[in-house]
Amino acid sequence: MNDQINQLSVEDIKSALDAFGGSIKHTPTTYAITLSKITGAEIYIKNENAQFTSSFKERGALNKLMNLTDEQKKRGVIAASAGNHAQGVAFHGSRLGIPTTIAMPLGTPFVKVSNTEELGAKVVQVGERFDETAEEAMKMAEEQNLTVVHPFDDYHVMAGQGTIGLELLEDVSDVDVVLVPVGGGGLIAGIATAIKSINSKIKVIGVQSERFPSLYRAMNDEEYVPQGSTLAEGIAVKNIGEKTLEVCKKYVDDVLLVSEEEIEKALGLLLTIEKTVCEGAGACPLAAVIRYPEVFKGKKVALIVSGGNIDTRLLASILMRSLVRDGRITRLKIELPDIPGALSIISSIIGNKGGNIIDVSHHRLFTELPAKETYSNITLETRDSQHFEDILEELRSEGFVVTVNPNIDM
Repeated sequence: MNDQINQLSVEDIKSALDAFGGSIKHTPTTYAITLSKITGAEIYIKNENAQFTSSFKERGALNKLMNLTDEQKKRGVIAASAGNHAQGVAFHGSRLGIPTTIAMPLGTPFVKVSNTEELGAKVVQVGERFDETAEEAMKMAEEQNLTVVHPFDDYHVMAGQGTIGLELLEDVSDVDVVLVPVGGGGLIAGIATAIKSINSKIKVIGVQSERFPSLYRAMNDEEYVPQGSTLAEGIAVKNIGEKTLEVCKKYVDDVLLVSEEEIEKALGLLLTIEKTVCEGAGACPLAAVIRYPEVFKGKKVALIVSGGNIDTRLLASILMRSLVRDGRITRLKIELPDIPGALSIISSIIGNKGGNIIDVSHHRLFTELPAKETYSNITLETRDSQHFEDILEELRSEGFVVTVNPNIDM
């Protein structure tokens, strides 16, 4: 086993793919008919959320573990992670009989800790922030003589991630562009090396959240400016890796930035149209196609959906917000006379037009309207925005004063 390599080559990536055998799933690459119609590009989706741990991360983790010396395997490994990398290292470490320690921040949700422990790892919670956790992990590695499995800045890890590129070209050899989410750069470094070594004409483009543009900043010599959290938490990395940056400068054609709103919209489209659950990072490639349609129109574009580990409460919120954005769920404030049957009239109008009332709140006391008038807040479900407009027109034609999506209750 070769635990140290000083560069990344397509041969390293091919060796990783051969060594995987059946331990890593050759994830499907599917043609997205509806998304292609929406975007004007031929969209292909590489579903890395179909891996056992629902993330591409286990490819790099496994390749690193397989390339350890026998002595290193016996002593064990350590990784700092509260997400996909932790699960990849834990799962394959346990499967290979390698003692695995995962360092997680003190505030890590219990479910992430328990999931990682169930995969066979010993979890140690240290440090308030992730950078503190990473520092403590390095100290533990030195004190306990453990091998560090870095989440991205390691050539074996990059080679493992690069196997995605080989699989992609096996499935769709004539792709024009490959869009890859970027955090620390391990994924895109591996994929770009694989693809450019086979067909240099294929463009490999990174996609990042505007709030964490680590590779974009490095490519454009910009300083880091904190901008809050992001839906794409899996790629919320402050700085690109040193080794990954070197590879990216050689092979990556461009880096595009997307907003939080665009990431959320892309998540909703993948959920509702493709029926695939993905995390924020995995939705970034589609968000880029939506934001820059002129760049991809008429081209065959592959999107790397990097993972599917998303909090269920966040997922539910995104789905509901998507319905609101599409005009399928709307909140109305309707002024009406305070007389018996007024609310029944509104209900009849909405029902006769095929709308569905989800929620009603009727207000008499806490209102600025005259004493003989009141109002109701009604949450309404419709087929689409045009169906809603038909109901709204009918309500107003009957003399009701209607405010759409009011910001306040009074």
